[in-house]
Amino acid sequence: MEERIVLIVDDEPGHRMMVRAVLEDDGWMVLEADSGEQALSVLAEEAESSTFPDVAMVDMKMPGMDGMQLLKELQVRCPGMPVVLLTAFGSVGSAVDAMKKGAFDYLTKPADNDELTAVLGKAYEYYKLVKENTRLKAQMGGEADFIGDSPGIQRVRDLVAQAGPTEATVLILGQSGTGKELIAEGLHQSSNRANRPLIKVNCAALPDDLLESELFGYEKGAFTGAVKDKPGRFQLADGGTLFLDEIGEMPAALQAKLLRALQEKTVEPLGSVKTIKVDTRIIAATNRNLKAEVEAGRFREDLYYRLAVLEIRIPPLCERKEDLPLLVSFLLRRLGNKNNKIIRTVTPAFLDALSGYDWPGNVRELENVLERALILSRSDALGPDLLPPQVTGAREAAIDMSNGMEPAPHASSSMSTPASLEEAEKLAIMRALEENGNHRERTADALGISRRTLQYKLKKFGLTRR
Repeated sequence: MEERIVLIVDDEPGHRMMVRAVLEDDGWMVLEADSGEQALSVLAEEAESSTFPDVAMVDMKMPGMDGMQLLKELQVRCPGMPVVLLTAFGSVGSAVDAMKKGAFDYLTKPADNDELTAVLGKAYEYYKLVKENTRLKAQMGGEADFIGDSPGIQRVRDLVAQAGPTEATVLILGQSGTGKELIAEGLHQSSNRANRPLIKVNCAALPDDLLESELFGYEKGAFTGAVKDKPGRFQLADGGTLFLDEIGEMPAALQAKLLRALQEKTVEPLGSVKTIKVDTRIIAATNRNLKAEVEAGRFREDLYYRLAVLEIRIPPLCERKEDLPLLVSFLLRRLGNKNNKIIRTVTPAFLDALSGYDWPGNVRELENVLERALILSRSDALGPDLLPPQVTGAREAAIDMSNGMEPAPHASSSMSTPASLEEAEKLAIMRALEENGNHRERTADALGISRRTLQYKLKKFGLTRR
């Protein structure tokens, strides 16, 4: 089991002892400090060690440096590290304000054991994602958000660069697995709200009544089980961005309430008579055709126009197969690090098979297929024998439709030997040229790329004289 390290900062020794016992039973390594000043000393001592904390749990009320002041210090000294606040029952409002300023979550004292372990577990998983994202961006020179050089992806990047710094509501359209959440993150990070929270809600993952309470919050006693006030995602995203994924699944009754929140920039928690003003930018995404949903009466037309101030359509992988070599290279590096296994080469036949498949699951499916091949490989090379039947079957079906057998390459036998990813791409293009009698248009169609992209690749690999 991976080691998880938490720093508890609390001036009450009894509460620290109780929390420590619960977390150690749950597998945590626990560091302690009785004040904000001591917490900073502990962090300085552990800065170069393997026991630097992954999560901090901080009491709001402490002598000297209080929880809010320590939160600010931690945001500077340990960027990205989640901070969970401990607060007395009557100070929940202060904790909510702290969450707007970057705290991960809060717990009321004395903390319930199950809630304690659940919240810290979520904080740790969040921190792992933050560290992985930072590592990937460094590895890819800041281009880890979206991989590809195809015209469709270049247009998406241009739209993100244009829309990001504005306050416009954006509707992201695309099939499942195309990376809609990545685009939402890119819009948020390029905006003036980047240092404020990006709160995400999957509208398809929650029942209707729970979705309403998650979005707008509720007051104590609003329904059975509402034992304390809970802020909604609109409030938590105040000053930042709210990402509504799968917005097309939202029920009609809730669409009306969402429209009002967008128009008036206010929300009303369940069970409350007060109106709360919020400054929240909305980014929505769906894999549905919302115009068709409007025409069918399943989605409000006025809400659609509120959401679609700017639409960004992400092309499916089948429309940008020229990006496959770049995607394969990037994903194999990432998957190799994840699985402690390095893949140095792929065969042209491997890339051929990938290009012959339509990828209904898009980049998410490609990543799964590559991880399967990487795990099954007994060497540092990948061949088509490592691909699942649905992928190789597409290539075999295409062969069967043309003379019933695959044309033999006229080039040297090195065509079928492993190569670097770039060399494999070159060899795949050479093979396609041979198979299509050097006819450029047919070659581009066979490779699933545009003629303009083929011209660029031919020049890049010195094949123009062919």
